[in-house]
Amino acid sequence: MSDNIIEMSDIIKSFYIGTPNQLNILKSIDINIKKGEFLSIVGASGSGKSTLMNIIGALDRPTSGKYILDNTDVNEVSDNDLSDIRNKKIGFVFQTFNLIPRSTALKNVELPMLYAGLNRKKRIERAEKLLKLVGMEDRMTHRPNELSGGQKQRVAIARALANEPSIILADEPTGALDSETGRLVMDLFHKVHELEGKTIVFITHNHELAEETERIITLKDGRIVSEECNDKYIRRFPDGEKVCL
Repeated sequence: MSDNIIEMSDIIKSFYIGTPNQLNILKSIDINIKKGEFLSIVGASGSGKSTLMNIIGALDRPTSGKYILDNTDVNEVSDNDLSDIRNKKIGFVFQTFNLIPRSTALKNVELPMLYAGLNRKKRIERAEKLLKLVGMEDRMTHRPNELSGGQKQRVAIARALANEPSIILADEPTGALDSETGRLVMDLFHKVHELEGKTIVFITHNHELAEETERIITLKDGRIVSEECNDKYIRRFPDGEKVCL
C-alpha cells in the first residue's frame, strides 16, 4: 500500500468542452502527497489554485486524469459516495469561515458530527475537546457575530477536525485576517499538524507562510512550475541526492 494519501496523475480540468471558447484551467497536474505531510500550494489569482482545491477536496471531478484519494479512485465512485468521503476524510477551512450565524461555536463544531450520525453526548464531548485544543474553551456559547476574525477561524479549524479526517484542506485561511491574527492561525495549523498528525494542504498566495510548510508547489497558468522542499525537511545523501522527507 502506498505511503501517499493523495495521488494525482495527468489531471486536466476544462470548461465549455468541445466549444470554440473551451477553457483549460488545469493542464497535466501530477501531485503525490504523503500521509502526515504539511504542504502548501501557492500561485497568483487565476493560476488554478481554487480549481485544484475543489478537485483535491472532491468537490469537483477532473475532466481527465487519475485521482486516488486515500486508496479510493475518485473517478470510480458515485456522487453520494464522494459526499461521504468528503464528510469523513476531509476537513475544510475557508477564508470566509463559513460558520452558521445563529449557532454557537459549540453547535458549529458539532454539525459535521451530526451529519455523520454521532450521538449528542459524543458530539458535545468531542466539540468541547476540539474548542479547547484551539484555545476557544471560553467562547463555546458565543455566536459568530460575537467573535473576532481570528476566533472565527479557530472555530472553523475545530470544526474541520470534528470527524477526525485524514486531510485538512485550508483555502487561504489567513486571507481575511490581519498579519498578527494570521500568525496566530498559522501557529495553530502547526499545532494541529504536530499533535494530530494530519495531512494538511495549505492553499495560499502568501509566500512567507508557504515557506513554513514542508513542501511548496507553485502553480502558474494551470501548470506546476516548481516544487521545492523546505530546507528543514530535506535529507541529504553522500552522493549529493536530496529527498524531501
